[in-house]
Amino acid sequence: MTDVGLKAIGAGLAMVGALGPGIGIGLLVNGALQAIGRNPDAAGLVQTNMILGIVFAEAIAIYALVVALILIFV
Repeated sequence: MTDVGLKAIGAGLAMVGALGPGIGIGLLVNGALQAIGRNPDAAGLVQTNMILGIVFAEAIAIYALVVALILIFV
């Protein structure tokens, strides 16, 4: 019985790792929008780098999700 509870607590703590990428993506998009607003001619280059940064930040959140799922189901 306590095994299930401890697994749930561990999975919840593992998902705390998703907070950082969420904040990071928000800051990344904010900076990109400000850069595009200041220099609209560079929008293509800024947008490409923004999407690449989002992908890398989102990968960290996916790793946290995988760890949480492993803790729950194993």
